[in-house]
Amino acid sequence: MRITVCIGSSCHVKGSRQVVRALQQLIAENKLEDKVELGGTFCLSNCQKGVCVTVDGEFFSVTPENVSDFFRDNVLAKV
Repeated sequence: MRITVCIGSSCHVKGSRQVVRALQQLIAENKLEDKVELGGTFCLSNCQKGVCVTVDGEFFSVTPENVSDFFRDNVLAKV
């Protein structure tokens, strides 16, 4: 599974750094380093929708506040 987080300026302002840190921690806590690849990218062209995240190409809008729920519902549920 590949998770990509936008680190462009708009998403950065909306908390992409916190989202990346939380995802790194959640991946480690769940011992998924060998199953989940986390990467960064610049603009995913959905700047108005918050921190843009893709999971195997599927788009999600994630915030630092909902990253745990996102991880549970869209990563753990599919690994």
